[in-house]
Formats: sequence, C-alpha cells, structure tokens
Amino acid sequence: MGPATLAQVLRQLPPMQDENLLVGLGTADDTAVYRIGDDLALLATVDFFTPVVDDPYLFGQIAAANALSDIYAMGGRPLFALNIMCFPDCLPPEVMGDILRGGADKVLEAGAVIAGGHTVSDAEPKYGLAVTGVAAPGGIVTNAGARPGDLLVLTKPLGTGVILTAVKGDLAGEDTLFQATESMRTLNRAAAQVMTEFSLRAATDITGFGLLGHAAEMAEASRVSLVFRYGAVPFLPGTLDLARMGLVPAGAYRNRDHLAERVAYADSLDRVPRLLLHDPQTSGGLLLAVPPGREEAFLARLHAAGVPGARVVGRVVERGPVLITVED
Repeated sequence: MGPATLAQVLRQLPPMQDENLLVGLGTADDTAVYRIGDDLALLATVDFFTPVVDDPYLFGQIAAANALSDIYAMGGRPLFALNIMCFPDCLPPEVMGDILRGGADKVLEAGAVIAGGHTVSDAEPKYGLAVTGVAAPGGIVTNAGARPGDLLVLTKPLGTGVILTAVKGDLAGEDTLFQATESMRTLNRAAAQVMTEFSLRAATDITGFGLLGHAAEMAEASRVSLVFRYGAVPFLPGTLDLARMGLVPAGAYRNRDHLAERVAYADSLDRVPRLLLHDPQTSGGLLLAVPPGREEAFLARLHAAGVPGARVVGRVVERGPVLITVED
C-alpha cells in the first residue's frame, strides 16, 4: 500500500482519544505510546512482510530487526515480541523453523524475548513481529520534535530497495548483496542508545516510504521544512549503477509521486538520483534531528558505538512554501 492510499484509509477511522495515549495515529509516528504511570509508558508496534532474501534464517533476522527499529526510533527499550507468521502448506516446516529462529536470535540480541505469536496458512510466506517496549514518558522521541537549526543525521546508507530488486533478476553481485543484508540485519540499538544519551527530541526510522517520505512525516509533524544535500547522503555500494540500469522498485515511483508537489530538487539532479531518495528501505537507519553545535560530538559517539556510516545529510529550517528541498 502506498503512502497516499494509507493516508486515505486512516482518515476513515474514528478518532481515538485517551489522555494516556501520548502518541497515536495523528502524526504517522513509529509506535503507539501509552502512559501507564508517571514514570512509565508502553510502546507498541507491528511489522511483517514477504521474504526479501532466499535464506530463511537471514530473512527472519531482517524482519525482526525491521520491527524492533520502531521501538528504537522512539527512544524505547524492547521488552518482548510476538511472532506473526503466514506460511504455505507447500513448504517444509524446517523453513518456518529457520525463519522463527532467525527472528528469535535477533530479538535476544536486542535484550528482549519472544513471548508467543500467531501463525496462519497463506499462499506466500510472511513474517514479522508485534513488539512491546517501555520508556519514560519524558524520554519519548517523536517525529514532531525537530526545530529550525537542527542538523539531520542518517545512520545507515540507502539502497536496499534497488539492490533487492536487482537480486530478483540475479543482477546483484555477491559483495553488494552481502553489504545490503548486513545493513538490514543490523539493529538500530546502538544508534538509539546514543540518541538517548544526547537527549535528542526528534527521530524516525527509514523504511518503506524512503528517506524523503519519512522525512516528510517529520517535517509535517514538526511544522518545519527540511533541506537535504544529495552529495552527503550515503548509499550502499553499487546502488547508483543498478538504478541507472533501471532496477528501481515500483515503490520508489509511488513514493516520489506522493511527494511530487512538496519536494524541490536541484536542477543538477537527474531522474535517477531523485528516485534513490525515495527508494523503499527494509530495516533502514534512523534519521535524527541534532541540535546545532552538538553534531560533531554526536557523530563521534555514534562512530565509537559501532555506527560508522552515520553522517550529517541535511538541516531543519523554518517552514516555507516547500516541505523538502534537495540540494546537489
């Protein structure tokens, strides 16, 4: 489902009002947040999808890392997860076991546990998690807290959508695929811990709506505009070459079209670079708003914590006529 269709569906839902619902549907944020006490809030999210790689264990790891990312993006700590599995009768049960084992290992790496789940028969495998986490109500990081002057830091390179499209045509090299899968199965845990250390106020994770799609949600929720510098945005090796071969997923075009009237690009950027900023990511990184003057210390701490690819990719400005501007 594209972002435009999703927005139409959400508008049909009745309003949900509860004084303890701190974050709900209103700002398209990463998790629901419900306060259960003065010093404790529950975070809840769910995500699942069809296989993105052939190895079932690796698929389980990637799907779990993707679901856990929502909790991290909000500054939370995952407590437990429930498996969500759709599985066809034509596949051997060992495949299901490998998928679940991959997910369980990633959940354990996150310091959480698998507490149950649900499985249904389906024509195509699908797997993911419903994750519950906790955070102090005052420590919740939302996509609505970006302020003019903040610097935008991205913690993982883009390109998984293009590379996974190339894999389907057997056109991605082994090293390219390896680097993509390593990125996808890497938790955003370290980046989230540093985010909490620095008491950041705005973040989101980059997944199916691409960098600019999730950035647009942050800009709308924060009532600001964002400026990105294309030359500063990191991409996985081989991404640009594969995209110029036409290996761009359909989701990138949908994401681009959804934001067509709200993004202004430098004239020097042709069609392919523009599309790459809309490439739908699987288990992508965090986009973080860092107060001015703190970006160097923040990046140094991220690199020391094992997030070597993090870099400043843009800035937050006062709300203007254009929601997002992309410079070259």
